[in-house]
Amino acid sequence: MKNYRPEQIKNVAVLGHGNAGKTTLVEALLWKAGASDRLGRVDDGTSLSDYSDEELSRKTSVFSSVLPFSCAVEEEEYKFNLIDAPGLFDYEMGQYEALMACESVLIAVSGKSGVSVGTEKAYKMAVKNQKSSIFFVSKMDRPHADFYKVLEELKTHFGPSVCPVVVPYKDGEKNGYIDLISGQAYQYDDKGAPSKVPMPDLEHRVDGLREAMSEAVAEADEELFEKFFSGEEFTEKELIRGIKKGVKAGSITPVVCGSALMMEGIDLALEMMAELLPTAADAAPTAAENEAGDLAELPCDPAGDLAALVFKTVNDPFVGRLSFVKVFSGTLLPETKLYNATQQKGEKMGKMVSLFGKKQSEVKAIAAGDIGAVTKLSGVLTGDTLCAEGKVYKLDRPAFPTPTLSMAVHPLDKGDESKIGQGILRLCEEDPTLHFATDRETKEQVLTGLGEQHLDVVIARLKARYGVDAKLEVPMVAYRERINKKVKVEGKYKKQTGGHGQYGHVWIEFEPCDSEELVFEENVFGGAVPRNYFPAVEKGLQEAVRHGVIAGYPVVGLKATLLDGSYHPVDSSELAFKTAASLAYKEGMKQGAPSLLEPIGTLKAYLPESYTGDIMGEINKRRGRVLGMNPAEDGLQEIVADVPMAQMADFSTVMRSMTQGRGSFTYAFARYEPLPPQLEEKVVEEAKKFFQKGE
Repeated sequence: MKNYRPEQIKNVAVLGHGNAGKTTLVEALLWKAGASDRLGRVDDGTSLSDYSDEELSRKTSVFSSVLPFSCAVEEEEYKFNLIDAPGLFDYEMGQYEALMACESVLIAVSGKSGVSVGTEKAYKMAVKNQKSSIFFVSKMDRPHADFYKVLEELKTHFGPSVCPVVVPYKDGEKNGYIDLISGQAYQYDDKGAPSKVPMPDLEHRVDGLREAMSEAVAEADEELFEKFFSGEEFTEKELIRGIKKGVKAGSITPVVCGSALMMEGIDLALEMMAELLPTAADAAPTAAENEAGDLAELPCDPAGDLAALVFKTVNDPFVGRLSFVKVFSGTLLPETKLYNATQQKGEKMGKMVSLFGKKQSEVKAIAAGDIGAVTKLSGVLTGDTLCAEGKVYKLDRPAFPTPTLSMAVHPLDKGDESKIGQGILRLCEEDPTLHFATDRETKEQVLTGLGEQHLDVVIARLKARYGVDAKLEVPMVAYRERINKKVKVEGKYKKQTGGHGQYGHVWIEFEPCDSEELVFEENVFGGAVPRNYFPAVEKGLQEAVRHGVIAGYPVVGLKATLLDGSYHPVDSSELAFKTAASLAYKEGMKQGAPSLLEPIGTLKAYLPESYTGDIMGEINKRRGRVLGMNPAEDGLQEIVADVPMAQMADFSTVMRSMTQGRGSFTYAFARYEPLPPQLEEKVVEEAKKFFQKGE
C-alpha cells in the first residue's frame, strides 16, 4: 500500500455490543472497497479479523485486529485503518486498544435488538476520549428489524446529536435505502450491487428528517445558520460540510443503516465514513511531555518530531514481540534510533510492517497519522511512547480497566508451576488488564482478569502456546488467628541423651494487643533466664506465630512477655530455649480462647441508580455492611461497603449479570475482623484439605 498524507488517513474503531454484527460489517466494508476477494463469515470461520484459534472456536471476536484499505470518494483517495474490537465485556481491552489509535468510532447497533449496554458503553467511551462517532444500524434484512424504533432509542439515550443520514424503506418485499444528503434512493440486487430508483412516497417522513438534518447543520456551522433561517435549502456540499464540522465537534452523530450480510447500504456507509468522519490531520495537536517536563503540542505532521504510541502488544510465536504503533507525529524509519520515553531507555529498531488481520507486509516508513507495527521490541509494553533519541516526548499513558475476578491457577501435572508462571507472565505482557502473582501466604498462583471468559482464554492460550495444562479454582482466603484473653503458661523442654542434654524453661504471659506483628517484652528478675537467651525465646515465638492452633493460619494481635523460668549451666542452649518458647506458645494459644479472623475489604461499586437496591441486597447477602452511597461520574451512584474477602469470589460475575454490564467496582483489603463462630468449622476443614496438599 502506498504512503498517504495525514489528510487522507481515517482511523476508525469499530465498537458495539456483542453480536451486533461488527465483524460482519467490517468484512462487508473490506469487500465493497475491494480490499478482499471474498466476503468472510464469522460462523464459517472465514472472517479476516477473527483468525486466532480462540476466535475460531468461540465464533466471536476476542482480540482487536487492524484492517487497512483504501477507497476513492469524490476524486479523493482515502486510507482507512479499521480496528475491529471485541464486543464482549470480558475482552474489553481490545476496545481500549482501538480507541488509543483512532480518531473516530463506528458503532454497530442491531436493528432487531436496538440499543444495548455495549452500545451505551461504546458511545460513552467515544465521548470521554473525544472521538467522533457514527452509528450503523445493522441487520436490516432480518424479520422484525425496525430502524425507526432503534432511531428513537438512540435519540432517547444519546440526545439530539443523533442525526440520520441514510434511512431504509420497504418496497413490497424489497428493502430500499435513502441517502438524505443527496435525496437519492437505492435498491440492491442479490450480489449487493446498488441501483438508483425513484424516491418512494413516504409522506412527510423524509421531509421531516431532512429538515431535522438541516437544523443540525445550521447549529454546527455559523455560516450556514443565516441561510437556514432565511428559508433557503442547503446544497449537497453544504450539508456534507456542515455535518462533517458537527461530527468533528461532537454535536452531530450520523446514523446510517443496512445489511452487511446482504451487502445492502454498505456503499452508502462507506461513502458517509469517507465524507463525514475526520482524518488524522483533523485531530487536535497531541499533548506530550518533553524531556524538561514541559507540556508540548505535536501536530500530525510527517516532518515533525517523532512520537508514537504502542497501543497493542503481541508475542507472536514465529516473529517474536510485535508492537502495534500509532504515529502521532513525525515518521518512523528503519534508521530511526528509537528511545522509549516511558521506560527511559533506548530501543533497537526492528522491522516495520503493515498489518491486515494476520497478514504482515514489510514497509519502509510509518508516517504521522498512520498505523503499523514494529517487530522485536522486546522490552516495550502497551502504553509506552516511542520517540527519537535526543528529542524525547512522552504521551499520556492510557488508563486500562481494572481486573476484578481472581482465580488460582493449578497445574494438571505436578512440577509445572514454573512453566505456568513463565507462560502467563508472557501473556500478561500482551494484556494490561491481566494480573498474575504468587500469593506469599497461600503459595497459590493467582490470575486476575475481567471475567470468566477472559481467564478461560488465558488458560487455553497457555496450553496452545506453551503446552501447559492448568485449571482454575477459587483461590484460598488467607485468614488469621488470635487469642481473646490474657494467660500465663509454662514451657519446659528437657532432653537427656547421654553427655550434654537440652534444657530450657520459661514462663510467658500472652495477651491480645492491636499490633499486626508479635510484640515481645521481657520482665525477668534475678537472672532466672540469662539475658543471652532472650533472643532465642523471641525467635522461637516469631517462628511459632506463623501457624495458629485452630486452622494453621498466622497469628496476629499477640503480645508475649517473658516473666520467669530456669536454666541449667551445662545443658541449656539457644535451641532449648527456642523450643521451650514454642511449647509455651502452643499452650498459651489453647488457653487464650483462640478465634479466627477473616480479611475484610472495602468495596466501591459504581452503577446506575435503578440497580442500587439489588446490589445493596446482594452485599447484605454476602455479610457485607453498606457504609454509604454517593453520586459518581456519568450519572452513576457509588456504593461503599465493607465485605468479607471470602464472599467476593464470584461478585464480578454477579455484578455484571445484575446490572447488565453497566456496573463496575473496585475492591481493596482493609483489615481483619472476627469470623462468625458458626463459620469456623467450614474454614478449618478447608484449611486441612489445603495444607494436606502439601502446598
